[in-house]
Amino acid sequence: MDRAVNSDPVSTAGTGRQRWRNWIGFWLLGLCNNFAYVVMLSAAHDILQKQEIQNTTTPTPAPNGTNIEISNNNNNNSSRFDCNPVSTAAVLLADILPTLLIKSTAPFYIHKVPYGFRVLVCFFTAVVSFLMVSFSSTILMSIFGVVFASISSGLGELSFLSLSVFFSRDVLSGWGSGTGAAGVAGAFLYSAFTQAGLTPQVTLWIMLVVPVILAVSYFFLLVFPSSFPQWRRHEDGHSTSRAPDSQERRPLIEEETDTDEDTETTQEEQEDKHIRPLTFTDKLYIMKGLLKFIIPLGVVYFAEYFINQGLLELLYFPESRLSHAEQYRWYQTLYQIGVFASRTSLVCFKIRKIFLMSLLQCLNAVLLGFAVYYQYLPNPWVVFIIVLYEGLLGGAAYVNTFFFIREETAKHEREFAMAAASVGDSLGIALSTAASLPVHHYFCSL
Repeated sequence: MDRAVNSDPVSTAGTGRQRWRNWIGFWLLGLCNNFAYVVMLSAAHDILQKQEIQNTTTPTPAPNGTNIEISNNNNNNSSRFDCNPVSTAAVLLADILPTLLIKSTAPFYIHKVPYGFRVLVCFFTAVVSFLMVSFSSTILMSIFGVVFASISSGLGELSFLSLSVFFSRDVLSGWGSGTGAAGVAGAFLYSAFTQAGLTPQVTLWIMLVVPVILAVSYFFLLVFPSSFPQWRRHEDGHSTSRAPDSQERRPLIEEETDTDEDTETTQEEQEDKHIRPLTFTDKLYIMKGLLKFIIPLGVVYFAEYFINQGLLELLYFPESRLSHAEQYRWYQTLYQIGVFASRTSLVCFKIRKIFLMSLLQCLNAVLLGFAVYYQYLPNPWVVFIIVLYEGLLGGAAYVNTFFFIREETAKHEREFAMAAASVGDSLGIALSTAASLPVHHYFCSL
């Protein structure tokens, strides 16, 4: 029996303190896990512009024999839009494909890898990501750095959502709020540091503290059940699907700290003891039932990332005091503020009809698509409001999806279901990239 790091016996006196430690722990895990992902998207415009300037700056002989560097600085295109030669959707593609691959396959085998090892992988890949992008001298090296950020974020999200079933349900609101805060902190700090005069390279070095906070939060802040298999894999699949003699390894669903879950019947608890481990066929059947959550969530993220990475960089207002890069960064920042507000709202209210948010997000995409083509919006402040609203819809869809998956899924299926459903947002983002690239090419050819 391996005891979890920081495990404490459950006692009435320590219950309140442990709940707060776990809530804060999941909040920090959400913050740190999504931070690198958000920063890479916020830095997308700068990454591509920096590399393109380096690649297109050539020494030209002057009449007096000296060399003068002439940079076209992306302004030599004939388009009426101020386009990067490569869309920021290319960065998004590198940021989402590894995550999509992990989320679509890992739920079927990841239970064989102990949680402690998963967190270490997340830590090291996040560090490598920041270092590679900060030291990159080519677009390809930058893209590989983004890939490592994607691996860290994808594996982390899948693992921490599964991990939440070992704790009371309130940690899910902590996780959602933390992931929303990652957007605000990542986008805002990157914007603030770069506008204060720091180079993107120095900014990324400073942000190396974030993976450290993730590791500390997991290993030293969370209070695990004493029987939690920290460094040993689940022997037969999921710890929630055990024979009667494995009571000690079940997720801490029926906690003294969660009065709602205490009301579950003794009959249901006895049935759970005798449920066999999930087979591959069982998991496919669960996935089928999850489609009612995965599809609406995917549509929401398809529409919003089509906006963020396909349209926003084309919504440039030359008359504004803000440069193109600054307008793009603040679009991302305001979007993340909306995400943070709505993901934190779970403690106040729940929204069951995710499909309504899907419809509204698609309407946003259509509205901004016409705005790009016809250029009828007067200034960036109108876009700021729309982008903030877009973030509110996206964040609400995410956190409510996983709340209702936990509420409506059988206890022995929750760990797998939470991991498997995480593919929804990544699938939507990946499909939006496929749509964003040709749209970018079309508009930049006008």
